[in-house]
Amino acid sequence: MTERPVRVVRARTNNLKNVTLNIPTHQIVAFTGVSGSGKSSLLFDTIAAESQRQLAETYSTFVRNRLPHFGQPDVDRIENVPASIVIDQRRLGGNARSTVGTVTEIYALLRLLFSRIGKPHIGESSLFSFNNPHGMCPQCQGLGAVRTIDENALFDRTRSLDDGAIRFPGFEPSSWRWKRYALSGFFDTTKPLERYTDEQWQRLTIEEGTPVTAPKPGWPKTTTYEGVLPRLRRSFLEREDSELSTVEREALARVTKSGPCPACKGGRLNPTVLACRIGEHNIADCAAMEASDLLDFVSGIGEP
Repeated sequence: MTERPVRVVRARTNNLKNVTLNIPTHQIVAFTGVSGSGKSSLLFDTIAAESQRQLAETYSTFVRNRLPHFGQPDVDRIENVPASIVIDQRRLGGNARSTVGTVTEIYALLRLLFSRIGKPHIGESSLFSFNNPHGMCPQCQGLGAVRTIDENALFDRTRSLDDGAIRFPGFEPSSWRWKRYALSGFFDTTKPLERYTDEQWQRLTIEEGTPVTAPKPGWPKTTTYEGVLPRLRRSFLEREDSELSTVEREALARVTKSGPCPACKGGRLNPTVLACRIGEHNIADCAAMEASDLLDFVSGIGEP
């Protein structure tokens, strides 16, 4: 028997003007048109809204009171409307710690699986989470990738501190962060960085915890000195991108390089967790598989 089409009669939701049409079922149907032509009003606010409203009416009052409330769309009649599944057009609102596996909860099931039958046994499923401090790779903090600072992009060694040798927002001459170096008493601020001794270059870039004993006037009160690289990591690299301004994110992209974490090779977990295997694979191998390959792997496991 031929399936009857979905019939919409005189739809007036939002900017629709008495639209009447038949939509075939068991086919892929695309609605196209310029912005404002009424595609979303017809699909989401009329057909899907009526479908979800009718479906909600099949539940008890107790359940209906806990479901989203859908109004009745402005339409004369909708016939043969099926149960609808609405897939949102927005991107997932995750961060660097959100993966397909965590969003779908497949990774949670993998963690449970490895905690039960993985060898050698290492403990409960939470240890297989790259968001758990006891399971994550300590070098990349469970991200699987590290960003390193490109000194050639960050510093213009042909310039002096007075001429803006540190090329990052907030380190411009006379700025608060610039004073941490220019007024420390450690450097000749008129000398190009390329003429620094190895000791001066190390102090400017990576040295930490050095007491400032003879600062210049205007030195911000502090007990220790911190090189540019550790300050940049602490103030910017170790923060979530959402906490940074657009200017700061763009500047970081210019002066950093990203790549797989050398410690976990992108696996996000510490060596103890990665040593736990089912057959030839650890949980990071499984997380990197295509879904079809992962299904084959799990289907081949014979343990009860």
